[in-house]
Amino acid sequence: MDTCKIIAAGKAAAQRTVTNDDLSKIVETNDEWISSRTGISRRQITFDESTTDLAYRASVDAINKSGIDKNTIDLIIVATISPDFFMPSTASMLQYRLGLNENNVTAFDLNAACTGLIYAIQVADKFIKSGSVRRALVVGSETLSRTIDWNDRGTCVLFGDGAGALLLERSDSGIMADYTNSRGDAEMNLVLPALPLDSPFSSKLDSPPSKMTMNGGEIFKFATFAIKDTIDNLLRSSRIEIEDISLVIPHQANGRIISKVSKLTKIPLEKFYLNLSKYGNTSSASIGLALAEAMEDGLIKKGDKVLLVGFGGGLTWGGVIHEF
Repeated sequence: MDTCKIIAAGKAAAQRTVTNDDLSKIVETNDEWISSRTGISRRQITFDESTTDLAYRASVDAINKSGIDKNTIDLIIVATISPDFFMPSTASMLQYRLGLNENNVTAFDLNAACTGLIYAIQVADKFIKSGSVRRALVVGSETLSRTIDWNDRGTCVLFGDGAGALLLERSDSGIMADYTNSRGDAEMNLVLPALPLDSPFSSKLDSPPSKMTMNGGEIFKFATFAIKDTIDNLLRSSRIEIEDISLVIPHQANGRIISKVSKLTKIPLEKFYLNLSKYGNTSSASIGLALAEAMEDGLIKKGDKVLLVGFGGGLTWGGVIHEF
């Protein structure tokens, strides 16, 4: 049966490295405290690049690796919670940067926070299977450093900037199962407010824009549930066993979360691919960036079944099993 396949993955990391020792000069923390609680040693922070810039670099990387003609791309989806503008979309600006303005391209942004790339893969898969598009460019791109309160030790140590880009096309192998879910975060455990627009007839903002806030304990509990729920659903719908999975690429949020999930699911920790020690949590970019790096490192071979799983604000979660 026809399905949709990832034919290439590209990545882009912001150019400035910020180590745990660097952060210890800003807030009361140290390398041991951050590393032991998160698994993060450093993160890449943008200096003068935008979300669109990172998306463009990752996209060019994916296109170059694939060897395709970029003019065969007729769908662009960018997953992001840190767009450069509410309007125009990052996807439309990416279309322009790629020189595709004269082509017939559907382009739009998608917000499912850290699960954004999974949602975008799922949407692209349906577009391609319907026959309405030939090839899709799916990108997760974030400049979360612009949303962080750098005096908040609970969040500033976690996040970084980057992008991951995937190219998808119709194939006789590829996506074996997909699953997404959502639960409205009534308790507001993970929040990034928009600009305050409560007084549309006033030229003055009632209050300055707020930064990201997170209830770490509640998000930890949610994340462990979300990853296990996703894995269980994907294995059930694909009718394959966990032993058949060559690699699990989770959203790169916290090393402790993955260790807990490994124990809950009895999946060996070595089966989880982690690169958050270098990049931190890059939200919707993290899975694509990790997949691109795993492929570059030769960890994924033809015929391997790889499980991608994400979880994030919304609250949202989901995943994909893909045969390469």
